[in-house]
Amino acid sequence: MDFTEAYSDRCSAVGLAAREGNVKMLRKLIKQGYSIDVPDNRGWVPIHEAAAHNSSECLRLLVRAAPSDDYINSKTFEGMCALHLSARHGSLESVRVLLEAGADPNEVTTEATTALFLAVENGHADIVNFLLQHGANVKGPHSWSGWNSLHQASFQGCTEIMKILLEKGASKECADVNCQAKDRATPLLIAAQEGHAECVELLLSRGADPNLYCNEDNWQLPIHAAAEMGHKEILELLIPITDRICDKGKGKVSPVYSAVYGGNKECLEMLLKEGYSPDAQECLNFDCRSPMCMVFQKEFFHFIDIFLKYGITLLGINLGYCLFHEKFALFQRFLKLGCLLPSGDQLSEFISYTIKAHEEYKGWLPFLLLAGFNPVNLMRRFWIFSVSENALNFILEFTNWKRLPPAVEQDLSDYKEKFTWTPKSHFAFIPSLSHLCRLEIRSILTSERLRSDRFIRELPLPACLQDYLLYLDVLRVNAIPEAEDYLGQREEGAPSPSHSSAEDAERRDACNAGVR
Repeated sequence: MDFTEAYSDRCSAVGLAAREGNVKMLRKLIKQGYSIDVPDNRGWVPIHEAAAHNSSECLRLLVRAAPSDDYINSKTFEGMCALHLSARHGSLESVRVLLEAGADPNEVTTEATTALFLAVENGHADIVNFLLQHGANVKGPHSWSGWNSLHQASFQGCTEIMKILLEKGASKECADVNCQAKDRATPLLIAAQEGHAECVELLLSRGADPNLYCNEDNWQLPIHAAAEMGHKEILELLIPITDRICDKGKGKVSPVYSAVYGGNKECLEMLLKEGYSPDAQECLNFDCRSPMCMVFQKEFFHFIDIFLKYGITLLGINLGYCLFHEKFALFQRFLKLGCLLPSGDQLSEFISYTIKAHEEYKGWLPFLLLAGFNPVNLMRRFWIFSVSENALNFILEFTNWKRLPPAVEQDLSDYKEKFTWTPKSHFAFIPSLSHLCRLEIRSILTSERLRSDRFIRELPLPACLQDYLLYLDVLRVNAIPEAEDYLGQREEGAPSPSHSSAEDAERRDACNAGVR
């Protein structure tokens, strides 16, 4: 049955008179003995019609003619009594008539909604005050969600009604400023989420606790809601009074994540400027190792410079995210800035991203190897069988190809048999002494010193040997000029090599032609 629409042919004559507010006709029909409790298709009887259409005079007639004491609290199929309808539609006089006639101010609908909640929901401050004066319970849930009237007023930004609830009007009790709904949401969280700064200020002035967590499954404080929704003014209010345990505490969630998740650049910068860490804890709720992980998840690449500005620690897996999104210039930039090389539990995930980007290996593999990454870490069977033979030949240039781990040698042998791989001719021979020396020297230097050519260029060696340590011979043979340019780049403010171009010439002259 359709409960949403009243059909005039289903409504009794008494109900129609009450709906139209026709006091004269209603009095006549009652006097003639017409029934006042015949329901329509929604379960509405005439008292509901009068209440919904703000006809207080009709209500008085119906109350006097009530066939029983229960008539005043009779309910529609949706569980609405006349008081609910009058509170929702904003008729103070109708509410007065009903309460004076004995209507229960705390009666609930089938959705556990009270008249007080309906008055708040529809912004009727005068009725809210009147209901409180006549026994409406300001505490406890007022709806099926567990929200009470203060939650609803906070949601709607009704500061006038919030003041009435918090100052208790003329009732004996006032609303609990820290009341929590079924999902643990507080009025402060709701106001922060909806961006009602005036409501937030009011709640805080009345003792609202910014550190009550909300939502059992998704750890959240009001500061998270403000950061996610981009409410800067509210965020500014909450930062000084929110416990910093949420910043990096285990099992907690930093609001830095919330700002990134909501795509709110200004809120993110405000948090970082106020000391929140760019290296927030791992966040299982968002399946993120760090906020930078979320930046890549959401593809908010314009946030990267903000994190770099505030000193984020670049993890090795960030290089993998660059590969997944084919951000090769960013990959190179991260390496220049000292990004940690992939290792440990990040290595397998990183290798999976390298396979996705294997066709563009010239855009990332040379830079990774030049930074000191151990090529054997990549050379797992599934990687060897996924990449091209050019990529395989290139990576072997950075190894002692005659002293590879047995498993790698077997995998290369299997690869060669299956794909008719043609290794570079010199791989058939023992590496030259110069190549072995290069490997040894680079291993001694460690990856931290290999991130740019500056350290090697300052070594007291002929320029040709410096070039050799930087693999310029291999880069040129494999036609990777971009990597040569990369080696020539210097970080901002970095000093130039200490020796002069004349000294370079002397060193080159002293270097035997053909190092290998």
